[in-house]
Amino acid sequence: MSAVGVDGVWKFYGDYPALRDIRLEAAPGTCLALIGRNGAGKTTLLRIIAGFSRPARGHIRIFGHPPRETETRRQTGFIGHGISVYDELSALENLTLYGRLYGLDDPTGAAHHWLERTGLARVAHGLVREFSRGMRQRLAVARAFLHNPKVLLLDEPFTALDDKAIAVLQGLLRDALAEGRTVVMSTHQLREALELASHVALLTRGQVAFHGARTPEMVDDPGYVYARYGEG
Repeated sequence: MSAVGVDGVWKFYGDYPALRDIRLEAAPGTCLALIGRNGAGKTTLLRIIAGFSRPARGHIRIFGHPPRETETRRQTGFIGHGISVYDELSALENLTLYGRLYGLDDPTGAAHHWLERTGLARVAHGLVREFSRGMRQRLAVARAFLHNPKVLLLDEPFTALDDKAIAVLQGLLRDALAEGRTVVMSTHQLREALELASHVALLTRGQVAFHGARTPEMVDDPGYVYARYGEG
């Protein structure tokens, strides 16, 4: 069974087809990098996979189930453009709250663990409104990993991250993949993504122009996929 399956997905904005018959899959333990120019449909597709938006046609399955089911959401972690943490709560309070929402047996313990993993343990009781952007970004990363999801969906995860936050996220993603978790990320930061990706999908004007295993040529030249498949 695929960890993530996208079957014949279309999405329209008015009469404009933002996604056109998208068919993709990611096996358990793999990392799929969604690449493409601005407006290619990457964020739209990822939001549909996450269950935040509904397709006009087609189906999404996460381990065989629709993404909007409660149990599916508990198996999914998401990092998007918004940091999505509460400014007036402390870092520990933020993660404990999310842990309760996810139904964790020990939400406070999980919060402490992920604050440590993301280098925020020393500011656990600090108010988030007093954090730097980099610290807030690392807290958002901790929130996405908090409930040990089987699938991680990341929308431009490296954009605007400081160097420390990039290193933290890359390390956590490597660990997650080594543990058999599945990662789907949309990105413009090809070098960072291709270091992690096992598979690549290139979207062009809402269609899949390429979907296959990452190759050494892609790692050596991040522009290779664009040039090879008509986007150069």
